Amino acid sequence: NTRDLLNQYIWNEPYLPNNLVSIHNYDIEDNISSKLNNLERIDSFTIEMNYEMNSIAYLFLAQDSKDKLIIYHQGHNAVSLNGFDNHSFDQDIPLIQNFLDRNYSVLIFSMPGKGMNNEPIITHEKFGTLKLNSHNHFELIENSDFHPIRFFIEPVVLTLNQIENDYEFKKFSMIGLSGGGWTTLIVSAIDDRIDKSFPVGSMLPLFISLNAPVIPHYESVLLELYEKASYLDLYILSSFGENREQVKIINKFDSCCHGGISYQVFEEEVIQTMEKLNNGKFTIFLDDSHNGHKISDAALQIILKTIEN
Repeated sequence: NTRDLLNQYIWNEPYLPNNLVSIHNYDIEDNISSKLNNLERIDSFTIEMNYEMNSIAYLFLAQDSKDKLIIYHQGHNAVSLNGFDNHSFDQDIPLIQNFLDRNYSVLIFSMPGKGMNNEPIITHEKFGTLKLNSHNHFELIENSDFHPIRFFIEPVVLTLNQIENDYEFKKFSMIGLSGGGWTTLIVSAIDDRIDKSFPVGSMLPLFISLNAPVIPHYESVLLELYEKASYLDLYILSSFGENREQVKIINKFDSCCHGGISYQVFEEEVIQTMEKLNNGKFTIFLDDSHNGHKISDAALQIILKTIEN
């Protein structure tokens, strides 16, 4: 089926990997803990991948945590406020705190090369010495045996494997902004452990985005991937299943990209398809409350309402 084809493309196997993270640390020391309330502790996960690329995720465990975990994935604009080698999670303290206040624990990821994630220097047989400091460089290491799309997806899947192994969370919801919204779409399409998903300010289908003034990133226009499943297919895969739902949040007046009302040309088709399947739900929330590239208070209320249903 389509999910198997996506897995085959990403991992050269028609199923999700079952291995665990490379390093799992409990109760780490980090200055960010002093800036958060209702926090039990912070655990960290390090995923080491091909070409020495890594990904570091933090789990902010709430005191008296609920059994539903909130996964948040940052976008391309995430920056380290205290220097290159520091994480970029500080900028999302208000979002993390909002969930901690409601006794939800939060697992947070950065995109490849962002925050604490490294930018390895490699020796390429054709192009010489390269620093993988742009997602568009990933095209140079693409081959029949390895697809760099793994750098985006593998950290989330392997960390969920570890969390299922070591913690007692029973449900997972995933939120992502911008490029993190794209990651949310792909992960929730292939991994049905994600029951509620919320891509915010993220890619629209290629027939819309390729005509937009902002040039998309490597991962969002990877035609070999979208030949397996179009964006419309991915919306359906992310929504399909018992008690599963995707709410795509579009900032109508987005200062960056993926805003406006062009979604109206495909919205009903996806919604009607889900109604025919009668197993899962897809909706779009048009956020006209601001003109930024962000998760607004209005969007957060929609997210909370959906998660708590």
